[in-house]
Formats: sequence, C-alpha cells, structure tokens
Amino acid sequence: MKRDRGHAPDIAEFERMASEAFARLPENFREHCLGVVIRVEDFPDHEVMNTMGLKSPFDILGLYHGRGEPYEFVNQITHLPDMIYLYRRPMLAYWHAVEDTLEEIVAHVLVHEIGHHFGLSDDDMHMIEGEEDD
Repeated sequence: MKRDRGHAPDIAEFERMASEAFARLPENFREHCLGVVIRVEDFPDHEVMNTMGLKSPFDILGLYHGRGEPYEFVNQITHLPDMIYLYRRPMLAYWHAVEDTLEEIVAHVLVHEIGHHFGLSDDDMHMIEGEEDD
C-alpha cells in the first residue's frame, strides 16, 4: 500500500510493515531467523550513538545486535535474543528524500539487518546488491 508522504506512520504501523516484509521473505530464509526479535524505535539510544560514533541519530536506519547465525551453537549458554532495530524517524527522513515507498525502505533495511544475522558485512551486502542491479 502506498502512503501519502504527509502521513508519518507511528511505531505500531512500522511494526506492521516490518512484519509484512518479513512474512514475504522465503520460508527457508525465515526459518533461519527464528528467535530474532524485530523492534521499532524512534531513534538509536545514546549507547548505540557513542559505540558507532554517530554524529546524528539520523545517520542510521537500522541495526542488528546479536551473535548471528554463523556463531550459534546447539549447546550454548543462554544469551539475550538477537535483535534487529528499525529506526522510525531516520527512515521517515530518508523516505522524504527518495522515490522509494516507505514499505520498500522498511523491507530493504530489514533484509540488510537480517544479512548481518547471517554474518554478512556491509561490504558483502553492497556487493550482492550491486550484482542485482546488473
């Protein structure tokens, strides 16, 4: 569904968009993401800002935090769930600057952060995305 750029969806609407984007992923891909928690927040917290050396909270659209599938062990000690953070306000600002729909942006950021869950670096994903454009 295409939204009017004048309407700023709230966190609940972003969560629904993320859930719908996740549901559209291939089943075998989703199976490897069991237990990953997707959270929508307005902005990254101060710890993320400091750790990543961000000058502005608008400098990041999403973040993966966790061990990642390549590092999971069957008999590992319990740890916090892997998390994907989607940052609503930076995505809204980005949305107003590009032609993409908000749903496309949310889906792209979600897939990008899931890529980190699979152990891919930003460079790996940029290379993959570049190959898709060919």
